[in-house]
Amino acid sequence: MATRTPTRSRTNGHGGRRSPEPKLDLSGPEMPPFDTLRDLPIGLPEEARATSCRLLNEILADSMILYALYKKHHWLVAGPTFYQLHLLFDKHAEEQNEIIDVLAERVQSLGGIAVGDPRHAAELTTIPRPPGGAEPVAVMIDRTLRAHETIIDKVREGIKTTEGSEDWGSNDVLMSDVLRRHELQVWFLAEHVVDVPLASG
Repeated sequence: MATRTPTRSRTNGHGGRRSPEPKLDLSGPEMPPFDTLRDLPIGLPEEARATSCRLLNEILADSMILYALYKKHHWLVAGPTFYQLHLLFDKHAEEQNEIIDVLAERVQSLGGIAVGDPRHAAELTTIPRPPGGAEPVAVMIDRTLRAHETIIDKVREGIKTTEGSEDWGSNDVLMSDVLRRHELQVWFLAEHVVDVPLASG
């Protein structure tokens, strides 16, 4: 009866045998670097894809900052409306997190590189940095509304730009996923700073 010769395992440079040890301290070049494009066959010229990636990344960076702002206010809000706003801020934060994912995936599908590091987002954002401490509730809401307005202005410009370049995928993301969600969140927030007495005499 013939005997089977054992199959040699593939090697990874450890004496001809596999090693269970993790490979640590690895480094390598950026592939590709930020603000460059891979050539994906999606029927859009490179110039249109590059323009869309830049504007989407700006909105993505602002959205990451707005998400963090909502979480900060979620933790620090105080006063008689604490419970309602604590929940609302967290709900809006999660919705912004969904927007962040949609924007990042759109950048990637255009062949670009999405902003991924919060420190990179902080370098790109135009939303003013809040103080490190807590603020009165009305100031928190006003600050958040201004951040929304900053993003909405960019989104509206982006809708015009992507319509002009016929980048309908990005156009749809900006209009359906981003703009409408921001407008709804602004409405919910703004109603909390209307000067209406609880009861009239």
